[in-house]
Amino acid sequence: MKLAKENNGKIKLYGFNNLTKSLSFNIYDVCYTKNDDERKRYIEYIDEQYNSERLTKILTDVTEMIGANVLNIAKQDYDPQGASVTILISEEEVPLYVLDPSCNKGILTPTRENIVAHLDKSHVTVHTYPESHPKRDICTFRVDIDVSTCGTISPLNALNYLIKSFDSDIITIDYRVRGFTRDIDGRKHFIDHEIFSIQDYIEEDILRRYDLIDMNVYQSNIFHTKMKVKNLDLSNYLFDIDENSLSEEEKSEILKKLNREMTEIFYGININNV
Repeated sequence: MKLAKENNGKIKLYGFNNLTKSLSFNIYDVCYTKNDDERKRYIEYIDEQYNSERLTKILTDVTEMIGANVLNIAKQDYDPQGASVTILISEEEVPLYVLDPSCNKGILTPTRENIVAHLDKSHVTVHTYPESHPKRDICTFRVDIDVSTCGTISPLNALNYLIKSFDSDIITIDYRVRGFTRDIDGRKHFIDHEIFSIQDYIEEDILRRYDLIDMNVYQSNIFHTKMKVKNLDLSNYLFDIDENSLSEEEKSEILKKLNREMTEIFYGININNV
């Protein structure tokens, strides 16, 4: 994509690739907390660890990784928990004299005179959802991430970085290429790169840690991958609990609860009590 300024103040696009490539994540972190106080402290801990400031850093790294440029950032932390960040991006650097006055180029000030949401062009968004189960002593932290690009830049370039940026026990990934672009002879192209599975873009050391399922609709350029961590090290799932203080029976019961929670999320079902 090449940029030029016309007399009407709009950005002129030359040779623009109209394909829209969208990468969507749901990432889940699961934790065991034995009482209400621990659940409250876990959610507070997660909420602080993944506040809007840190999420903004992750998304600006993603923007750089895929070869894009920041036009505007909007971010917000919520009460009682959760955060959201939206970044509008461009494939090439946009000169300041062309930029719409509402865009901040990622320079955030204490007070804002506008609220912005960008839905139809290149953008990166993240939303977080800490929550807990009322009966099973389980807490889950869900992160929703969307990276949508148009032009030649690809959100798949940020795939491994995003997985590594969070404690990812369960991951569901959707990738879709929408629309079409034309070549100089007018022939439509509905995809501009080869892809058979999202797994092809995930590093081998990450793949080895997960069980994976693919569901792809090749004729529609829709790709879906689900990932569930294989081996549970109990010490990684205890919040403010010393593993050595637990009996073997307690450890076994906790692992059972963790596995059940992950299985329900992975398959999208509720498992009835036996």
